[in-house]
Amino acid sequence: MALQTLTQTKAIDGAFSLPVVCSTLCAEALGRHIQVCYGLDSLLSCKLWIKGLSDVYLVETREAKYVLRVSHAQWRCSNEIQFELAFLDHLRSQGVTVAAPRHTVDGSLFVAFSAPEGQRHGALFPFAPGEIPLCDLNLLQAGLLGQTLAQVHQGSQNFWEPCHRPALTLETLLHDSVDQLLPFFANQPGEQTYLGELRSRLQESLGDWNQTGPHWVVCWGDPHSGNAHFTETGGITLFDFDQCGYGWRVFDIAKFLQTSLRTGMSYSVRQAFLQGYESITPLEKWELSSLSDWVQVAHLWSWALRLNAKQLHSHSQFDQRYFNQRLHQLKSFTQHNWQLI
Repeated sequence: MALQTLTQTKAIDGAFSLPVVCSTLCAEALGRHIQVCYGLDSLLSCKLWIKGLSDVYLVETREAKYVLRVSHAQWRCSNEIQFELAFLDHLRSQGVTVAAPRHTVDGSLFVAFSAPEGQRHGALFPFAPGEIPLCDLNLLQAGLLGQTLAQVHQGSQNFWEPCHRPALTLETLLHDSVDQLLPFFANQPGEQTYLGELRSRLQESLGDWNQTGPHWVVCWGDPHSGNAHFTETGGITLFDFDQCGYGWRVFDIAKFLQTSLRTGMSYSVRQAFLQGYESITPLEKWELSSLSDWVQVAHLWSWALRLNAKQLHSHSQFDQRYFNQRLHQLKSFTQHNWQLI
């Protein structure tokens, strides 16, 4: 059937017309287009900055710098993007320091592009003041990040948007992630068994939680020092809510801890982050006692997301050492010889 389809699409000159899964849009053409859509003056440049779950372009005018994020067709649909951008707009109205989207000249939150693989969507954000910490977060920065995350969760309590995106439930975070990982361990049945048993244990531990406030919020989804800019005067701006969605607030805490542990951040930084969060919103004891389990869920989800993105760009990274290293990190989160918080 596939060969027949290819034969049917053969061009006159002998070249086959093949499907595209992940195009790279011309930065120069993008710049000209968004200049019109957003009413930008004196456009200087538009450069592809990084490719990932979405493509990020750095846009510069004589007056300001912006970040243009273009989602991949298979990653986000228009409703999911509308949810995220409307949430950021809401947080801005609540006084939470986030990089909220700029509206187009006709009042839209995003623009659509016709690409070979399907429709893609772009959103323009102001370049957040300050910069990412060069090394480890200092204690003041960690505390400020925790406080601002608590403000995000509080601000979500009165948010409503008719468009939806998948919630960060155990079905999404745990079960879908393990299903995606298992085939990569086809030659290691013992590790497949481990992942299956871990999934069952985490489901039993976390599976009966209610999806009600104040514990059920809109999560940032990817809270870490690389997604926030800090200024020398003590300011902070959060950005990159591409992974946001309704979920349990403690998952966002665990996601920060998982990233911190994987990158070697100190115990004092993790503690300062949690103290900052609880200075705004104290957590329940049962939430704190569940953090170890949620850190493992966060690791599985982050791992599966990275696999999903990298399979479009670079299978060369998927050697057995990569999977063994990630699995070793996961197993280390079940041990009791390290301090989580």
